[in-house]
Amino acid sequence: MLTYPQIDPVAIAIGPLSVHWYGLMYLLAFGLFMLLGRAHLRRRPELGWTPQQLDDLLFYGVLGVVIGGRLGEILFYQPGYYLSHPAELIAIWKGGMSFHGGFLGVLVAMWLYGRKTGKGFWQITDFIAPLVPTGLAAGRVGNFINGELWGRVASPELPWSMVFGHVDALPRHPSQLYQMAGEGLALFALLWWFAAAPRPLRATSALFLIGYGVLRFAAEFFRTPDPGIFSALPGGLSTAQWLCVPMVLCGAWLMHRAYRLRAA
Repeated sequence: MLTYPQIDPVAIAIGPLSVHWYGLMYLLAFGLFMLLGRAHLRRRPELGWTPQQLDDLLFYGVLGVVIGGRLGEILFYQPGYYLSHPAELIAIWKGGMSFHGGFLGVLVAMWLYGRKTGKGFWQITDFIAPLVPTGLAAGRVGNFINGELWGRVASPELPWSMVFGHVDALPRHPSQLYQMAGEGLALFALLWWFAAAPRPLRATSALFLIGYGVLRFAAEFFRTPDPGIFSALPGGLSTAQWLCVPMVLCGAWLMHRAYRLRAA
């Protein structure tokens, strides 16, 4: 059994100014997007992307992630809290970003980018899908450093069970690290391999939806469920699991449609 190391969430403090690890993880995520994006356009030049277009994609994506992620946290998980604490609405440096909200925000941002540039929506999402999971991994590292989103109670015999002393004295699953490994590294490996070869339009986007939905759904069984607007629904699923269901169904439909259209 391990003990959570109680990491200071502030990485650098100079007088009244401070830089949080959570914010640095977002910078790392955006840096990895650019690094991998350039590698992806070099290995798939036939896709017709340029470094300048990648820079523009990142700008739109950052807006979608930050605005959508925060709105998702407010609307899906803690509407009552933020109504009572309006000053906290923009305090993203404290954490509180919803993946599903950020995902919807990015979809809107990519649609706007497509309207501006004339690129097709699925052409855009197929290109960025393999570039996203490493950013998700960085975000989960940020959650771990913040000591938030801890896991459910685990057996003390589990070698990597962890006591989060600021929560209680019970051994718990380090679910942030599970999600880093699953939705981050494993999903990246799958999508990076899949996108290396020509695939039908929509197929890479579909695989992202299926892969993330399944891995996040499974991870929720080890993570202490967040309160959310769907928590009271029958079935005992968390809000995040309910939000993953349409992702997987939509991904399966898109995958079927992608290969059916190619065969037609």
